[in-house]
Amino acid sequence: MESRDLKYLISYIIPISGIISLWYGGIYVWGTGILAYIIIPVLDGFLPVSNKNLEIELKDKKRINKYFDAILLINLPLVYFALWMFLANVGNASSNLECVGMILTTAIVLTTSGINVAHELGHKNETYNKICSQLLLLPSLYMHFFIEHNRGHHLNVATALDPATSRKNEIFYTFWFRSVIGQWKNAWKLEHNRIGSYWSPRSLMLQFIFVQLLFLGFIYFLFGGMVLGMFVIAAVTSFTQLELINYIEHYGLNRNKLPNGRYEKVGPQHSWNSNHELGRIILYELTRHSDHHYKSAKKFQILDHHDDSPQLPYGYPASILMSLIPMLWFKVMNPRVPA
Repeated sequence: MESRDLKYLISYIIPISGIISLWYGGIYVWGTGILAYIIIPVLDGFLPVSNKNLEIELKDKKRINKYFDAILLINLPLVYFALWMFLANVGNASSNLECVGMILTTAIVLTTSGINVAHELGHKNETYNKICSQLLLLPSLYMHFFIEHNRGHHLNVATALDPATSRKNEIFYTFWFRSVIGQWKNAWKLEHNRIGSYWSPRSLMLQFIFVQLLFLGFIYFLFGGMVLGMFVIAAVTSFTQLELINYIEHYGLNRNKLPNGRYEKVGPQHSWNSNHELGRIILYELTRHSDHHYKSAKKFQILDHHDDSPQLPYGYPASILMSLIPMLWFKVMNPRVPA
C-alpha cells in the first residue's frame, strides 16, 4: 500500500462527524449537514480536478490489495453505531430544529457510508460482501436496490426501460416518484423471472420485506412509535439523497436503439463523470461513474477517466444541490447534454 492510498480514510469524516453530532446534540447536530452540503461542495470547487489514470502495473497491485476492501467494511459498524446514537437520542431532542438536524445527519450517514458503500460491495462476488451490502441497505429500507441496481439498472441504463435514468427536462421531484416506484416494481419482476413466482420463500424481495418489517418492529419495541416515525423519515431522506445521485448521474443521456431492436452497448458516454478530487475520495470514486458502468466489476480504487464521457461542471455535492433548483439545473446542464 502506498501512502497516497491513505487519502480514502478521509471518507470516514462523514460517519465520524455524524456520530459526534448525534453524541453532543443541540446545535452540533447540524455539523454534518453543514459539512456535507456547504464545506465539502465549496472545497470541491477549489481543490484540483484530476483526470489522471493509474498505470497498468499499479492497477494490478491495487486490485488485489485487501486494504481497499477493509476500508469499505469498516463502514458497517460505523453506520450502525450512528444509527444507534440517533435512535437513543432523537426522542430526547429539545426542539423540532434539533430533531430535524438529527434526521438529516443520520440520513447523510446512511447514504454516504451506507447505500454508497453497499453499492460498491454489491458488485463484488464474495458472499460476505453481498451480505454486508444488504445490511448497509437495511437502515435505509432500500434493500431491493441490491436486486434492481445490479440486475436491472446496469442492463437498462440510459434507456426508457430504466426508471433510475432521468430524462432531459425532467425535474427531480417527478423523477423521484418514477424512480422509487419503478425500481421497486422492477425488483419484483426480476425476482419473479429468476424463480418463476412472486411468493416463493426463495424470493429475495419477500426476504428483504420480512427483514425490514422485523427491523421496524425491533425499533418500535425498543424505542416506541415516535422514534420509529423519526427513523422512517430519516430512511426516506437517505434514499432520497440516493435518488438525487441517480438523477445527476445519467441526466438526459440515451443509448441508441439498433436496427435489431436492441440498444447499443453501454459505454463511458452514457454516464456523467466527475473528477473533482474531494468528492471522488469521500464517495469512494462513485463520481467516476462512466467507467463504473462501462466495466461494472471494476473495483473503485482502479476506476479510470474517459475522455469521451460527459463531464459534470461541478462535483457531486454541488451538483446535487443544483439539481434541487430545476431552472438552474436546466440552464447549466441542458447545453452540456450530448445530441
